[in-house]
This record gives sequence, structure tokens and C-alpha cells, in this order.
Amino acid sequence: MSDRTLLVLLSGLVLFGLAMLASASWPLGFDKFHDGYYFLKHQVIFGLIPGVIGAVIASRIPYSFYRDYAFLMLLVSIGLLVLVFVPGLQADFGSSKSWITLGSFSIQPSEIVKLTFLIYLAAWMEKRSKDDLHNINTGLIPFMTILGIVMGLLILEPDTGSMAIIVAMSLAVYFVAGAPLRYFFIFGGLGAGLFWLLIRFSPYRAARFMTFLHPELDPQGVGYHINQALLAIGSGGIFGRGYGHSVQKFQYLPEVEGDSIFAVAGEELGFILILAFLVLYVAFLWRGLTIADKAPDAFGRYLAVGIVAWIGIQAFVNIGAMVGVLPITGVPLPFVSYGGTSLAVCLTAAGILLNISKEMKEV
Repeated sequence: MSDRTLLVLLSGLVLFGLAMLASASWPLGFDKFHDGYYFLKHQVIFGLIPGVIGAVIASRIPYSFYRDYAFLMLLVSIGLLVLVFVPGLQADFGSSKSWITLGSFSIQPSEIVKLTFLIYLAAWMEKRSKDDLHNINTGLIPFMTILGIVMGLLILEPDTGSMAIIVAMSLAVYFVAGAPLRYFFIFGGLGAGLFWLLIRFSPYRAARFMTFLHPELDPQGVGYHINQALLAIGSGGIFGRGYGHSVQKFQYLPEVEGDSIFAVAGEELGFILILAFLVLYVAFLWRGLTIADKAPDAFGRYLAVGIVAWIGIQAFVNIGAMVGVLPITGVPLPFVSYGGTSLAVCLTAAGILLNISKEMKEV
């Protein structure tokens, strides 16, 4: 039987997300589409329904099934990231080419890649002994090569937010698999160098980083987003303005339905209810780690750890950006932000976690 505690926590996160999306996106939906519930309807049709179907199916398919198709998952991951560069399929949002369109339907491949690449990585790690992982030729170099291909394609889009999540998720699995700590110092150095290069040769990223360090420098320009987010959260106080009573969502705060939905929640619900929401998140992640700890084999353990790391790190990056402790990267808040692809894939990943829980061993 699937873990009921995880299922209840997951249901709570999804219901919270739908409730906040209904409130946060209402003014934008009415202004752009003359329908205040436009974004909520789309989230249900293109995110919730496919996600619930995916979660139910994934919870019933033995997770070991994916092991046999691990290499196919790697090919799917690379193929999806290449598709965004195909004329006629790519959908541009500003300078980013991280979406593909099929008629009136659009998907974000990087969200799917988080799951497909994780499945490949878990299977790859399972086949390596501890000695293999400690050997540079059989552990470090192949790992960095595979991850580097995915990173390179994401940088070209550019989608550095998704790239950061996939890298962090992969390193978490690599660590649990038994990689030596000295490798992580190498990763840290390479990461710092890549970060410098991205800032050095991208004026937009450089401006974002400077705004993160000094948000007061350009409050009406590149610093507008973070300043409005801080204003929204700060004005919520202890008890909030009340559900549905945000002021910032009325075309003051950018991306209210997506990246900034946490700021709207903070304004409307206040510190106490937001703290309860964060406790719900932590409980979900903790339960996921418990499932990983009791997984019957290495493949299940690596899959569970990867899913928990992916959702937990992405939530931390999104919330951290809204409260000013991290630069704004544009990653959605899992189970909450608008985005059908993100919600559907996160729910499917949770379905895999539920299936692993069926085989938990007693420890």
C-alpha cells in the first residue's frame, strides 16, 4: 500500500497551490482574457488532470520498470532539449527558447528532463560500485560528461534556473551513491567558474546579480521585481491582508501566477499561515527521505533522493528569490506556481515516490 502520509501531504500542497493560483492570477486573467479564472482552469486542464493520471499510473507501475529504459530516458532528455531549437516548434519568451509548441499546446521540456534524466542517473549510479565511483575514469569523468551535455543545452536556451536544479539534484544523488567528498570541491570550483562566465558574458544576468546584492540600486528597472516581492511579503505582516485581498497582484508585482506566487501568498496569508505552509513542505520532503531510507534497493533509494532533492531545492530557490536571499532565477514553486508541465511532472514524480513506498522495508 502506498504511503498515506505522503499522499495527504501531497494533496495539501496541491490544494494550497490551486487556492493561491485562483487568488493571485484573478486580476491578470481578467485583464488579459476577460476571465479571472483563466489560469486556474488551464492549470486544472493541462496540469492537474494529466498530473493526477500520471501519478496514479506511476504509483501502480513497479519503479524497477524504469531501470530497463534508463538509456532511453537519457536519449529522451537530450532530444527534448534539442527540440526547443527546431524552427516551427520553438516558442520564444523574451530571449529564452525553453518552450516548444504543438498547435495551441505548449510544454517546457526542461521540466520533463528533470524526471527522465533522474531516472537515467539513478540507474547509472546503481550499476557503479563504490570503487567505480571513486575512480576518476569510471566515475567522475562519465558523470561530468553526461551532466555537461544537459547543462550545455540548458545554457544555450538559456534556462539557467532549470540547469541549477538539475545539477543540484544530480549532485545529491551522486553524494548518496558514495562519491568521495573531494569531488564536490572540484564541482564547487567548476560551478564558481561557470557562474563567473555566465555573469561576465551576459549583461542581463550580471544586472540580476547586482540587483540581488543591492536591490535598492534600480528599483524601477531591473530591481523592480524583487522590490515589489519584498513589499508584498512585508505588507502581509503576522496575519496577512486576508485571502483574495492582495494589492500587489493588481499589476504591480510581475509574474504573480508563476514565480512570484509565494509573495502574493505572503501578503494575503501572513507569517503564521505561510509558516504552516512551509511546515507542510518540510513534512512532505522529510517523508520522502524516509521512503528513500527504507527503499529496498539502490535504484529506489537514488530515485527517491533525487525527487526529494529536486522538489526541495526548487522550492528553496523560488522562495529564497522572493525573500531576497537568492537571485531571481525564474523557477516555479513546485505544486503551487502556474505551469501545466511543471505540475504534471511533479505529480508523476510523486507517483513514483508513492510506488517506492509500497516496497519500503522495516529498519
